[in-house]
Amino acid sequence: MKDCCENKDIMVVAPTNKIGATAPVKKAETEELQSEEDSHTDHDHGTRSSDKPQWSQHLGLLAGLAILSCVLVMDYGFGIKLSKWISLTVNSIAYLLAGWGVLVLAFRKAIRGDIFNEFVLMSVATLGAFYIGEYSEGVAVMVFYSIGEWFQDAAVDRAKASIKALLDIRPDKVTIIQDGKTVLIGSAEVKINDVIQVKAGEKVGLDGELQSEKASFNTAALTGESRPDSKYKGDAVLAGMINLNTVSEIKVTSLFKNSKLSRILEMVQEASSRKSQTQLFISKFAKIYTPIVFFLALALALAPYFFVENYVFNEWLYRALVFLVISCPCALVVSIPLGYFGGIGLASRNGILFKGGNFLDVMTKIDTIVMDKTGTLTKGVFKVQKIVPSGLSEKELIRLAAILEKNSTHPVGQAIIEYSGNDANSGSATAVEEISGHGLTGSVDGKRVLAGNLKLLKKYKIDFPKEIAKVIDTIVVIAVDEKYAGYITIADEIKEDAAEGIRQMHDLNIKTVMLSGDKQSVVDQVSEKLGIDDAFGDLLPEGKVEQVEDLIKQGRHIAFVGDGVNDAPVIALADAGIAMGGLGSDAAIETADIVIQNDQIVKIVSALKIGRLTRNIVWQNIILAMTVKIAVLSLGAFGVANLWEAVIADVGVAFLAILNAVRIQRKKI
Repeated sequence: MKDCCENKDIMVVAPTNKIGATAPVKKAETEELQSEEDSHTDHDHGTRSSDKPQWSQHLGLLAGLAILSCVLVMDYGFGIKLSKWISLTVNSIAYLLAGWGVLVLAFRKAIRGDIFNEFVLMSVATLGAFYIGEYSEGVAVMVFYSIGEWFQDAAVDRAKASIKALLDIRPDKVTIIQDGKTVLIGSAEVKINDVIQVKAGEKVGLDGELQSEKASFNTAALTGESRPDSKYKGDAVLAGMINLNTVSEIKVTSLFKNSKLSRILEMVQEASSRKSQTQLFISKFAKIYTPIVFFLALALALAPYFFVENYVFNEWLYRALVFLVISCPCALVVSIPLGYFGGIGLASRNGILFKGGNFLDVMTKIDTIVMDKTGTLTKGVFKVQKIVPSGLSEKELIRLAAILEKNSTHPVGQAIIEYSGNDANSGSATAVEEISGHGLTGSVDGKRVLAGNLKLLKKYKIDFPKEIAKVIDTIVVIAVDEKYAGYITIADEIKEDAAEGIRQMHDLNIKTVMLSGDKQSVVDQVSEKLGIDDAFGDLLPEGKVEQVEDLIKQGRHIAFVGDGVNDAPVIALADAGIAMGGLGSDAAIETADIVIQNDQIVKIVSALKIGRLTRNIVWQNIILAMTVKIAVLSLGAFGVANLWEAVIADVGVAFLAILNAVRIQRKKI
């Protein structure tokens, strides 16, 4: 387990062993480690022992602050001096109310051998103040320290609220056909050669072979391929595909544990194990700093005995306590998380979710943005791109095609119908026939109309311009009364802000790379339109991982942006994984370190800028805190500063740092 100071960086680790592991963790080992983590939850989250707010502790802190305020008002405001025993009793109550959680945690850590931490240090300092009779000062130190802890807990809670476990998106249940009846059973119970039934809109649970005559599947989340994939009897169907329109029957060819989707999810875990944890400077510094100041304080209390003629133990102990209070890293461990909290808050208001403050730091080092195409740079929604008539008007060409396509549930046909609007209802088609793998034929307004791919025209020996074979987008060719009448292109639309986002990345000297499962010609076209530096198509998930690993070997610091299940392994492998939250799959979103909630490309640039701004604010806080501490440490060692001045200096630094962190919230990105 890490030192508590190390955990103030609002760093949250996904429960998939995403950061800091050295090898994939087996289920039993994971459960064992999780059990250990649960037993030390209080260690990882400040003074609290639960992820839920401990209102009793907060009320106790407020009550302690109220009692301290009353005592100070009576003493300094009205000159009412309490007797020693009454003062001890009242201040002890205030002290325990405000600091009980700190004392308990200090005890637990001490008996585990961890004595060089802020909780033990603050407990020693405040109990020492009580020992020499400085009750109010001891209470004040504990109260203001606990207030700082309260602020820190709020920051940690806010960061943790965005984290969920990586979801296994494989369906747990599938419908199997047995003796002509459908039965719902667990996916793991299905055997090879069993036949499963998948309704329209359902995910395929296991890899198999299509038994129905035809079906259309959305494969974007699995392969990155932008267009819907029409499958015919005997074709392979993979787990994770979504059946789009008809009830389909699939003969299972792979067991649940061996499916393509299972291997992708395993790759997520393996890629996670290769990702090193980003640690903040203060986490490492505190490990060395805290024991040094502890022993310096001890030396300040005892060493003068050998050198000072009129040595008074309580006087030098008081100086040591002042030294301990001002040297306590609480100002740093409060101000630094709040700096990151400010950055996280600014990002949230801009539609960007950081899953921990450490990823703000990671973004300051990024020099290469690697992006998926479908759903990331494009909308993931099919639209009519161009209508090229021959002998007809555009309106008439799209009308005839839409009327014929009304009899089809294919997504390409739906795109044509949507584009045509009411024209699709201006007539009806008769004698409609679907030519498997080719398209549709039928009669519209007494005219024979063909709509489909080029193979359809070749089948009916209809001449067409040879240059249309070079069209990159999905193409629907139309023929009317045995004559070529034109074509319609269907494509996944590029996002409106994609070009601007790429330009802004280049302005920040960021290299841009696109990886996609789509065909290379489509990838090249999108890359050229957007001005992307490098683009690679025809990639399976393994290919994307290889491309990213090559960039890592070149010494590049990479942020990968994606939205599909196939992107999850690369998201986990990159220095920073960014998921598109609007269209993104659960696996991509949960694996990612950063989620763009509104799918805008320019928000990636905003994330880069917010990371750099937060780093500047945090380092300003570090420099401020260390400068003041060194100054007051020196004064305390020479007996010039007292406990009040020490705690005021400590809290004052934290307050200034908080104001500086709040400044982030006002920034416009």
